[in-house]
Amino acid sequence: MEQVLQQIDQYRKEIDQWVIASAEDLENYRIRFLGTKGVVKALFGEMKNVPVEDKRSFGQVLNDFKQLAEAKYEDHKGLTAAARTEGPAIDLTLPGDALTPGTRHPLSLVRNRIVSIYQRLGFAVAEGPEIEDDWHNFTALNMPENHPARDMQDTFYVQRNPDWVLRTHTSSVQARVLETTPLPVRIICPGRVYRNETVSARANCFFHQVEGLYVDKDVSFADLKQTLYFFVREMFGQHTRVRFRPSYFPFTEPSAEMDISCTVCGGQGCSLCKHTGWVEILGCGMVHPQLLTNLGIDPEVYTGFAFGMGVERIAQLNYRVNDLRLYAQNDLRFLQQFTSGT
Repeated sequence: MEQVLQQIDQYRKEIDQWVIASAEDLENYRIRFLGTKGVVKALFGEMKNVPVEDKRSFGQVLNDFKQLAEAKYEDHKGLTAAARTEGPAIDLTLPGDALTPGTRHPLSLVRNRIVSIYQRLGFAVAEGPEIEDDWHNFTALNMPENHPARDMQDTFYVQRNPDWVLRTHTSSVQARVLETTPLPVRIICPGRVYRNETVSARANCFFHQVEGLYVDKDVSFADLKQTLYFFVREMFGQHTRVRFRPSYFPFTEPSAEMDISCTVCGGQGCSLCKHTGWVEILGCGMVHPQLLTNLGIDPEVYTGFAFGMGVERIAQLNYRVNDLRLYAQNDLRFLQQFTSGT
């Protein structure tokens, strides 16, 4: 036992003389004295060789030594942690890190361009909720319950009875504006819409629309055509040709699809236009009298026109992107190809 006590005295001197100036010194100290094969553990292993009558006094010596070793470790652990936090001094004379300027999303660029064109014609921007009730999304727009036109829009229902849905078009914004705004009304409604479609290179379960509405006295189909002519020439160029084809929409009558001459082949025929020379870009028509009646407007006094286009479709014509999913994947390799200050 005397030999062990002499060893402990030597270890005390070693602890006092041990210089801890870095994290590496501290770790070496911990391994030497407090590790699983360290001095403290080895000394406690000597308890089995101490006579029973001396165990109490020897245990007190061991505990004092252990506390000494641990105290030095704890004191220097705080100091080395602070040194690591402070790190090297900052040289304020060095140039700053370069910042890569960001850019708007390609769909935002196209949407802003569309909005800008219509604002020059006096259209105001209107927005509404993306979760809509049945009245504003369907019924007010001349699509009552069990109407076959509802089958054209596979819908994400948030709640049933009463029905709340992720809006399937921004026409719901038009309904809300007509309910609350004095006439005349001239608005465009940009926003995201949702339909339960299989995701593929040509379709997604959400996409973006810009819809327009003009309601006033004596509004005619000629007003609609001239408005869309102006948009096409500003968006695609002065030499772009336009044609209208009869179509059906429950909220307009008469209704039409509008095509433009292919922006790739100039109307000669290519894979983009399926060798027809024409590309469909939007649907339009005169506001249905029943829709006006549903919203408390006299169709004998007021008329109007409406149109709607997909932002992704316009972007496809501008950027020739062959996979719609790229717009939603946030891949910087794709997004960094588009630069603009607007």
